[in-house]
Amino acid sequence: MKKIVFLMMLLISGNTFGQDWITDSNFEDKIHEKSAFGDDEMSIVIVEFWAKFNDANSFQDWDKVKGITHYYRIDIATAPNAKKEYRIRMAPTIIVFKDGIKEEVYKAGLDLECPVTLDELQEHIDEVKSASQF
Repeated sequence: MKKIVFLMMLLISGNTFGQDWITDSNFEDKIHEKSAFGDDEMSIVIVEFWAKFNDANSFQDWDKVKGITHYYRIDIATAPNAKKEYRIRMAPTIIVFKDGIKEEVYKAGLDLECPVTLDELQEHIDEVKSASQF
């Protein structure tokens, strides 16, 4: 019985999803990060360029996204290098990286609303994953 409870707790904890904050100093390391299952796994990392003044319009459904290795937020006010390198003009901006390579960018418009829905983001992640299988 203890083994069953332990396995259930392990499965539940494996499905929980949290966001982590990154900075200019660890940005490149984080987008090249591999999954916990080993270096042979494809790595899909999502970064949301975020701004405190526009927190209400940030992406709220991260816990529902499937198939990503990590989700990070980076504050554009404290990350000028990443902001410049990825030409971030509005927040939120969401970038999907596969194995450290930029695959897709979703940029907020002048209304500063979140530029992508959960369904759109999930569809793109699924496309990236299926394109990588052979």
